[in-house]
Amino acid sequence: MDAPLEERGVTLRRTAARWLPRRWVPPLRRLAGALRAPFYRGGRVECPCCGGRFRGFLPGGVRGRPGARCPRCGSLERHRLLWLYLEQRTDLWTRPHRVLHFAPEPRLARRLARAPDVDYLSADLHSPPAMRRIDVTEIPFPDGAFDVILCCHVLEHVPDDRRAMRELRRVLAPGGWAVLQTPVESRRETSLEDPDVTRPEERRRLFGQEDHVRVYGRDFFARLAEAGFAVRRDPWARELEPEQVRRWGLRAGEQVTVCTRPTGERLG
Repeated sequence: MDAPLEERGVTLRRTAARWLPRRWVPPLRRLAGALRAPFYRGGRVECPCCGGRFRGFLPGGVRGRPGARCPRCGSLERHRLLWLYLEQRTDLWTRPHRVLHFAPEPRLARRLARAPDVDYLSADLHSPPAMRRIDVTEIPFPDGAFDVILCCHVLEHVPDDRRAMRELRRVLAPGGWAVLQTPVESRRETSLEDPDVTRPEERRRLFGQEDHVRVYGRDFFARLAEAGFAVRRDPWARELEPEQVRRWGLRAGEQVTVCTRPTGERLG
C-alpha cells in the first residue's frame, strides 16, 4: 500500500471532522468507505463489522496506528473487538434485552436497532446519529431501566467521571451487565487529570487528545468498584489463535471491562 497516500487520508479525515458540520461527517465517511474499499480488496484480513475482506487495514486513530482502520466501514481495533465479544461471549443476540448504547459505533448501532429481541436506545451528548441527546452524568431514566449498557471510549471525555459511573450503575438492572471500555495505561497507577487544563494543545500534550480530560491508570477499575459495580477484566482476546487476532486486526493483549450490578439488589 502507498503509505504517504494513507497518511494523507488520515489527515483529510481529521480535517473534515474538525471543520464540517457534525451531521455531515457520518454520511461522508460511509461514502468515502464505499469508494475506497474496492482499491484494497484482498484476502489477508477480514472486518467482522462489515464483512469486508482486504489486503490490509489502514492507519487509524489519532496517531495513525498502522493496520488499525477498516477501509470500508472505518472500524478500529476496539470496534472489531467489541463486535466479536458481543457475538461470541454474550447472549445479547439470543435473548430479549433492553440496551442503552452511549457514543454508538455506527455499524453496531444499526445491527442492534434491527435486532428483533433488542429494545434499543442509542445516546450521546453531541453525536447527530444518536437517537437521544443524553448527558452520561444525568441519565433521564429510572433505576434499573436497562439490562445491557455499552459505553466505550466515553469516560475519558467526561469531567465528572465518577458521577457518570454512578449513573450508569443506577440505570443498569440488577443482574445486568455493562461493557465500559476506555484507554488505560497499565504502567500508570494513578490517573493523570487536571481540571485546570482546558487549552486544546495542553490536553493533546498531557492526555493525548484535545477532547480528553484525563489519562486513566490502573485506578480506573477501582473507580468503577467505588461506584458499586462488580468489575471483571475479561482477557477474551488472549484466548484467540494468533491467526485470528491478525486476520481480524485486534490488539492481542486488550481486555474487555465488564461491569455488573448484583442480582437481587433492591431498586431505589
